[in-house]
Amino acid sequence: MTLQQLKYVIEVANRGSINEAAKRLFISQPSLSNAIKDLEEEMQLAIFERSNKGISLSKEGIEFLSYARQVVEQAELLESRYLNAKPSPQHFSVSTQHYAFAVNAFVSLVREYGQDEYELALRETKTYEIIEDVKNLRSEIGILYLNEFNGKVINKLLKSANLQFNSLLTAKPHIFISSKNPLAKQSIVTIDQLQNYPYLSFDQGEYNSFHFSEEILSTMSHKKSIRVNDRATLFNLLIGLNGYTISTGVLSADLNGNEIIPVPLDCEETINVGWISHRNASLSKLGAAYIQALMQAISQ
Repeated sequence: MTLQQLKYVIEVANRGSINEAAKRLFISQPSLSNAIKDLEEEMQLAIFERSNKGISLSKEGIEFLSYARQVVEQAELLESRYLNAKPSPQHFSVSTQHYAFAVNAFVSLVREYGQDEYELALRETKTYEIIEDVKNLRSEIGILYLNEFNGKVINKLLKSANLQFNSLLTAKPHIFISSKNPLAKQSIVTIDQLQNYPYLSFDQGEYNSFHFSEEILSTMSHKKSIRVNDRATLFNLLIGLNGYTISTGVLSADLNGNEIIPVPLDCEETINVGWISHRNASLSKLGAAYIQALMQAISQ
């Protein structure tokens, strides 16, 4: 086993493709495939599962990758300290539901720990894909919410993927609306008052189950309903159509300005937002720093 082979495994896992990893590593695909195959034979371990759909980490490969990343990270620290070498680019990835505070924390992380070179990823994506990303170590951390309605389904998926949920905050539901919306001046809004306004939600693709919805009360019927894929589009529609969405109430004026405001929603539900990670993998330096940045962003 060589350090280079470990770097190859990490790159293939990051890209989810032998072809893409080979391009990034500036080697041929056969050379990369043979190097990984030699490592698997030496370790007597199938690190990757290969199929017609592509390549993915095996259950044992996920654990192997967590150790490989720690070894490579320590080796890079040694090189930086004793060989006076240029620090290697930093790597970190997080997958999240569409939360402004997750972006705020990411900005803080880059400002504090960003070197001259880094390769970081912030993926605002679908709920099921967040779990898959962390399960397969495409992201070190995932951010999503649990409540009484979706908890059993989400926790079952987390358990089967050997992931753990760590709570960040428990919030009362709010609606996000334009500051010019007729409901903006109210101290609290009832569900009945929302009936004539367009309801905006994030599309969950093929996993568009109520249990994967980013918005609570997902089974509630709406006279007007629009699904979107990204936060910028949703916010534009909140303003342009006087629509609303349901979330935590945590917003960032620095990122979103003052045109969108939260208003408490009159209901008994709660939203438990937290981060998920592998049970058997310790957080990297950037991972731990990001969690601290998250906690700070939420408290502001």
